[in-house]
Amino acid sequence: MNESIDDLTVDYEDNGQLIIREMDKAVLSKGAWTTILFRYQQWQPETGEYGPDKYVIQRYKKSGGEYRRQSKFNISSAEQARKIVDTLKAWIDDAGPDA
Repeated sequence: MNESIDDLTVDYEDNGQLIIREMDKAVLSKGAWTTILFRYQQWQPETGEYGPDKYVIQRYKKSGGEYRRQSKFNISSAEQARKIVDTLKAWIDDAGPDA
């Protein structure tokens, strides 16, 4: 049950193996609609190790006292993450201090 934001995770286990390991999370917004940015790593059976960091933004809606995922956006690479950050920074800087 996901009754609290603290309960929300991207950890995923299959047959006792942690396939997706959450490394960190940042709550971007709280309330009836909650948005969380997760950093995670995925198990790579061919190497027997976890792969590089990946990122996902997930949106949750609280209903009946429980958070349910409504949507997600996977950031496919560190390069894509940098482009998102750079673009947002440029837009915010262009908008000025009152934005």
